[in-house]
Amino acid sequence: MLSVCARAGRAVRHVAFIAKNRTNPAYEGALFGARAVAAKHGYEISHSAPHKPDDIEEQGSLIARAIAERPAAILLIPAHETKLTGAIRAINQAGIPLVTLAGEALEGEWVCHVGADDVRLTCDVALKVLPRLAPGARVAIMDGHPDSITTPKRHRGFLDAIERFPEARLVESVTGYYQSAPAREAALGLLARHPKLDALLAANDLMAMGVLQALDETGRDLLMVSVNGTPDAVAAIKQERLLASAAFDTLSFGCLGMEAAARHLRGEAVPRRIELPTDIIDETNWTAWDRPYEARARPDWDSTVRASRPRS
Repeated sequence: MLSVCARAGRAVRHVAFIAKNRTNPAYEGALFGARAVAAKHGYEISHSAPHKPDDIEEQGSLIARAIAERPAAILLIPAHETKLTGAIRAINQAGIPLVTLAGEALEGEWVCHVGADDVRLTCDVALKVLPRLAPGARVAIMDGHPDSITTPKRHRGFLDAIERFPEARLVESVTGYYQSAPAREAALGLLARHPKLDALLAANDLMAMGVLQALDETGRDLLMVSVNGTPDAVAAIKQERLLASAAFDTLSFGCLGMEAAARHLRGEAVPRRIELPTDIIDETNWTAWDRPYEARARPDWDSTVRASRPRS
């Protein structure tokens, strides 16, 4: 049954969008994309996210609240791979179609998952900096939230890239929790412990912004790459403060996820997974990305689905 809500005297079908936090601008991109496509299909998006970033228990409560409101579908960026299984099963039992974005849980049922290959993303972006380093260069990794589905995958991608350059030295891995302030604190400690650090591989742009603050405060400089392709990161590439960012294209995730939900609700078949290709934003192409999410190009469903690599 489709839920409805009143607006300007008419019935509006409702889709719930549940993110992991309200602090990461990448999720603003996903929300904008979902809302743009929802409006095209006659749906309204309600948005919620934990007040404490990436809080699993709070996200579970938000899912329960969304189920009670009987949306036509739920778009979910899950905060954990397995600890939300009960909440996902509750969505399934309520008969509400679920589309997951960014991180794919291990259990439960969903109509479609839209994301990217996190291992390949970080490996590819790390390869933008590692060949530039002299033998013996000191490299560090800044990982995301320990509970995040993407954290171990992105760490693995960084390691895969480093293994191709045995002359590079991985001196330490630290955690920035995918947030700016914790990343700044972690970077200050890292810089104090390693006065000759040459490069940092950051698992998302929001952490990279925190690292840039730490570099400003200490007067230090190093080569850095990150992930997400947010407008802030593109600005930093433009200013030559960030070498590159892998485009974890959340705008497209939101667009495609909502399109999948709408098509499913019409009774159409949609793919189980849509995996976007890896794009690296650097000094050669940043101008194409130098715009807010609302001004960026939106994906074409048919061509994206055709290009998506099938996975079991």
